[in-house]
Amino acid sequence: MKILLVDDEKDSRTYLASFLEKLGHQVIEAEDGKRGWEAFRAEDFHLVLSDIRMPVWTGLELLEHIQQQVPLSESDVVLFTAHAQIQTAVEALRAGAYDYLLKPVNVKELLACLKRVEEHQDLKRQNRVLTHHFEETVEAVTEETKRELEQVKEAYAKIIGTGNLVIVSPLMQELYAQAWILHREPNVPVLIEGETGTGKEIMARCIHYGQKPSTAPFIDINCAAIPSTMFESELFGYEAGTFTGALPRGQKGKLDLAEGGTLFLDEITEMPPELQAKLLRVIQEKEFYRIGGLKKHKFNARLVCASNLNIKDSVESGGFRRDLYYRLSTAHLQIPPLREHREDILPLANSFLSRFAFEKGKKFRSISPEAEKQLLKYNWPGNVRELRNVIERASLMYDGYILMLDHLKLGIVQADHNRNISSPVSSSTFILGPESEFELHAEKFPLDAFIDRIVSQAIELKNGNITRTASYLGISRRTLDYRLNKKEPS
Repeated sequence: MKILLVDDEKDSRTYLASFLEKLGHQVIEAEDGKRGWEAFRAEDFHLVLSDIRMPVWTGLELLEHIQQQVPLSESDVVLFTAHAQIQTAVEALRAGAYDYLLKPVNVKELLACLKRVEEHQDLKRQNRVLTHHFEETVEAVTEETKRELEQVKEAYAKIIGTGNLVIVSPLMQELYAQAWILHREPNVPVLIEGETGTGKEIMARCIHYGQKPSTAPFIDINCAAIPSTMFESELFGYEAGTFTGALPRGQKGKLDLAEGGTLFLDEITEMPPELQAKLLRVIQEKEFYRIGGLKKHKFNARLVCASNLNIKDSVESGGFRRDLYYRLSTAHLQIPPLREHREDILPLANSFLSRFAFEKGKKFRSISPEAEKQLLKYNWPGNVRELRNVIERASLMYDGYILMLDHLKLGIVQADHNRNISSPVSSSTFILGPESEFELHAEKFPLDAFIDRIVSQAIELKNGNITRTASYLGISRRTLDYRLNKKEPS
């Protein structure tokens, strides 16, 4: 800060000026109030430190002149004196002094006072900026906030799986173009069909987010994972005291939570028949009751449903309501299996490799020609999810700059071999294969690597379905997710 120091005692003034300069402040000295006023008129100061009792002009007289200056000065005035008179202190503060100190000046009190003055001066500076440049400041802050929000949205979109879409084939480009058109029509129900692992949830998210990041809620329900007895309360919510064990204040359902966003019902054919009629009513009336409730609640969200089965077959067999099917299929997207758009295989594989190499601290940069041929040759019954799992397993268990054919043998080569041997093999048979044979060595057995192989082939057996794989291995889904997602040291 720039400080004007006014004191008639030379030794005291010199010592105090030296102390302030060591703290980094710029100090101008004056020996009485009148000369202090002359210095004050010649320059701008953040702080005036002045004794009260001085010849010619007192500190109070100097303060009075400063307060009468036009325009009003932005300087803070702190007065000090050797005479501890309460009346003098009150008079100084009433006259407009910022603070009051006693002589000899206590260093801690002075430092605390300087800190308060610095904060006060900074607030005054900000006030001046806002007063004189309010619109420009608001506009600049608004633009900066918008940029930060866009960055957050982009990062969020990447985390949820829509930020790095790989779309190469004309077939998939046309499909995603339709999804982005549907994004602009939130009142139109969408039905997505496709084999397991084709990317139905990613498609649903694309319909929800469009081509720009969004913070609107995306609420998903796997209809096959919720017990029929709990399905209605999960979807519609319930009021307080509806049933034993209910929360005291009730609970909002997914229909409520999706307000303003998208409700995604995966494996819709697994929805209990009695709830299919209620869902149809929600779609038609855009209203619903919570369980035990008497008040109607508005449903204001996009509805996207998906199934890995042919819903028409379920309709014909009586497992799915025909009228609900017609309502849902207003917009109908059929995602083709990966084997029908093979030109996407290598771009997807390279994208997965780059992602997992980064996450797991590996050096992989490309895929060898031999591995590429095998990737293109394989039929991919588990579709994109199976491809993702194969690349992730290879990244987990190996390292190098190039992903080699041998790195893929845990999934593709062995599976391909098993499908082409002369003797028939049941689809439910679990084969570890020759590469998983081991010997117990005296030094160290690679237990983690062996378990990873078992997990990898179990996932292969279940066509990439993590929930079924966990059940097959006799472990929880959370335990399996942890093992698949844990990072290895590079």
